[in-house]
Amino acid sequence: MPAVNTSMRGKVCMVTGANSGIGKATAMGLASMGATVVMVCRDRTRGEEARQEIKHHSGNEAVDLLLADFSSQQAIRQLAQEFQQRYTQLHVLVNNVGNIFPERQVSIDGIELTFAVNHLASFLLTNLLLETLKASAPARIVNVASASQTRSINLDDLGSEKKYRTLQAYGQSKLATVLFTYALAERLAGTGVTVNCLHPGAVATNNIDRGIPPFARPIAGVIKRFLITPEQGAQTSLYLATSPEVEGVTGKYFVRCQQKPSVLISYDPSLQERLWKVSAAMTHLGSSPQTNVSSHPLSLHQE
Repeated sequence: MPAVNTSMRGKVCMVTGANSGIGKATAMGLASMGATVVMVCRDRTRGEEARQEIKHHSGNEAVDLLLADFSSQQAIRQLAQEFQQRYTQLHVLVNNVGNIFPERQVSIDGIELTFAVNHLASFLLTNLLLETLKASAPARIVNVASASQTRSINLDDLGSEKKYRTLQAYGQSKLATVLFTYALAERLAGTGVTVNCLHPGAVATNNIDRGIPPFARPIAGVIKRFLITPEQGAQTSLYLATSPEVEGVTGKYFVRCQQKPSVLISYDPSLQERLWKVSAAMTHLGSSPQTNVSSHPLSLHQE
């Protein structure tokens, strides 16, 4: 495994979805390197328990906790505002939060929940914190994607209204993460802020329980024995967040701390830009809340 920095002292790092799984392991790793870690969690009790555990095992008292429900755009805006009231710098943003939903659900904003939490939440939070990141340069953005990214995306049915399939919705949201990463890298050129994405591996987390088909759930425990631990899954996130080996590297996809190709369609600049515009409209960034996204149907497929 490539070496990472031995010290992140003086660096402010935010990790979303930090109370369990890969997010918690990432926060632990950063705290152990001396960083000031801002954990973002949905539940105060579980978040505080994780925070105390990280402080104890890392020996680092500079571990903060902010609360946000990533299915709510208002909550994300409040999170960004609260962070900026507490901190003037942000050197690392790890967009780790993600979920799998066995059945189609809709967020408080009327958006299919998988897409809302796995893509739009990170898209919105990152954009709200961009000026802070630029002012803190050199800074890094790390987006947790997945090898489960689909090979197509239907921008006319991001809500999976026509047909909802759990893993299809999840994979489409992870393809969106990769497309977002590449589009953002272009926008951040020359700012001193880099952005990369990664596949953490097949990790034994709660998402595995939700993503396993019903017929396989009785053997979920057996399946998990063959998966890597959250600590192992966090290694690429930590590598991208801290390693001098990737200083200045941006707009890349990593697996096991190595650059790898993402799916072919993710390199389409026009698709990257169209997804950006749709995402901006859905989060009311750079457009009015009345923007009618569906008035510009887009459906791209590549085999």
